[in-house]
Amino acid sequence: MAIAPFKLGALAHAVTKPTTSSVDILTGLLICMWNYMGWDNASTIATEVERPQRTYPRAMLAAVVIVAPSYIVPVAAMWMTGLSSRAWETGFWADIAGLLGGPLLRVGLALGGMISGFGMFNALVMSYSRLPLAMAQDGMLPRVFGKLHPRSRAPWVAIVVCAIGWAMCLGLGFERLVTIDILLYGASLSLEFAALIVLRIREPELYRPFRVPGGMFGAVAVGITPMLLLGFSVVRSETEQVLGMSSFAFGMLLIVAGVLAYFLNYAIKPEGWAPAPQEKPEAVA
Repeated sequence: MAIAPFKLGALAHAVTKPTTSSVDILTGLLICMWNYMGWDNASTIATEVERPQRTYPRAMLAAVVIVAPSYIVPVAAMWMTGLSSRAWETGFWADIAGLLGGPLLRVGLALGGMISGFGMFNALVMSYSRLPLAMAQDGMLPRVFGKLHPRSRAPWVAIVVCAIGWAMCLGLGFERLVTIDILLYGASLSLEFAALIVLRIREPELYRPFRVPGGMFGAVAVGITPMLLLGFSVVRSETEQVLGMSSFAFGMLLIVAGVLAYFLNYAIKPEGWAPAPQEKPEAVA
């Protein structure tokens, strides 16, 4: 980004391999959705955060200010070089850096991407691993999922189980993973919006540290746009193939499998599993 202003049009006539990417405007929109989703994941670690009512709004506003330029500025920098859009390919950033600044810049950008990816993955591990932990503490899963590491206080069993599931998805490819992720995430998000409306009807006076303004209209309106965007994912998932079926069919099988697992769990333990001890991981600032 720093050297792009000194390389105006420098790559306008660069000889590159033609892109093999089939990304269209709809896929691009889904990738943008994927890049900006996940804000509700922070709720799973709220009990580990000091003063979450004060910390979360500030952190989210600061994150928006940081995240948006982190996507816009690099793309603008590459546009300034005049590089043809036909040369763009998934994972092509390092090659562009090599064209602009040589092998050192290429290696540096690759290392920066690795550090960024590790940071995002670390945050997702922290967020998602708390779900099996909470379910075990509520008796919805075997108490083994509630085991905490004696030193770090991290839910290590939940982390290992989640890691196995993520490893099984490595061969699906980026675009398929984005489509399936948005489909499954959107399905769970729709349940959250439905729960918001139901609670607004059944428990209108319930104390809420965070409250969507606007009464019933606000509770309904806040979910309209995300659900419309979810429709884009459904359309795109019909063209992506996973194991000989569309991504939509594959995603629906996963959703149905989750519902069946819930009823199977209830059939095995109708009174619920023995709750895990209500131990909390270490609080973070």
